[in-house]
Amino acid sequence: MANTKSAIKRVRRISRQTAVNRSRKSKFRSAVKKMNVLIEKKDKKEALAFLPKLNSELMKISKTGVIKKQNASRNISRITKKIYSL
Repeated sequence: MANTKSAIKRVRRISRQTAVNRSRKSKFRSAVKKMNVLIEKKDKKEALAFLPKLNSELMKISKTGVIKKQNASRNISRITKKIYSL
C-alpha cells in the first residue's frame, strides 16, 4: 500500500480516473453495439443518421486516450463499410 503523502494522493486520483475511463469505455461499447443492431436490421437510413454520433463518440474517447486513435479509426472505417454495403 502507498506510504507517502503523494503516493496516497495518486492512488485517490487513479481511482477517480479509472471510474471516468470505465464509463467512457462503456459509452463507446454501447454505441458500437447500437450501430451493430442497426446494421443487422439492415436499417441503412437509421444507421447513416447514427453514424456521425458514433464517429463523434469514438473520436472523443480516442482523444482522451481510453482507446488508441487507430483503433477508433479502424472501427469507424469497418462500420462505415458495412453500412454502405447494405
